Amino acid sequence: MSEVFEGYERQYCELSTNLSRKCHSASLLSHGEEKKEKLVEIKSGMDEADVLIRKMDLEARSLQPSAKAVCLSKLREYKSDLNQLKKEFKRVSSPDANQSTRQELMESGMADVHAVSADQSGRLAMSMERLDQSSDRIRESRRLMLETEEVGISVVENLSQQRQTLLHAHSKLQGVDDAIDKSKKVLTAMSRRMTRNKWIVGSVIVALILAIILIISYKLSH
Repeated sequence: MSEVFEGYERQYCELSTNLSRKCHSASLLSHGEEKKEKLVEIKSGMDEADVLIRKMDLEARSLQPSAKAVCLSKLREYKSDLNQLKKEFKRVSSPDANQSTRQELMESGMADVHAVSADQSGRLAMSMERLDQSSDRIRESRRLMLETEEVGISVVENLSQQRQTLLHAHSKLQGVDDAIDKSKKVLTAMSRRMTRNKWIVGSVIVALILAIILIISYKLSH
């Protein structure tokens, strides 16, 4: 289920419940400024409900087939609900709305003029049920979000530990590299000394040989 669709759905359910109550309140008012203001509020709410229905429709059609079917099914219910609200608004805003309402109350034998009709009560109950369902889904989404956040934090902590381990290993490798460099320098110096010593020894040997040759030559000549 799309979180965007659920957000629009929750807004519509709250708005539908509010409009239903306002329609009922308006039906009990006599024609005057107060009722006009109430009707203007209801009309504005109806327009807002139309916008939410269109947004839900667009969002539903952009979803994957499985989620799309569920959302479109709900959307049909909301469209039907909105049509009922529009009919109720039309009835309430008609000139003979007050007389019709009083007649209905008298025929049904209701003494309390503020009692809600069975149709309105059913619509309110349905809207409240939808709100509860929407709230449950939001709570579930939040729970999953928190679980995901906890997993994310755990992964970050593990990555941080691994980073520290890698940095420690890198530090050790750096130390090994330094030791190798020092060893190379020592070996290079030793190699140079050995080469120099070889030249010295060779030079001494050559000098001795030449000295021996000279001595022998001298003795032979005398």
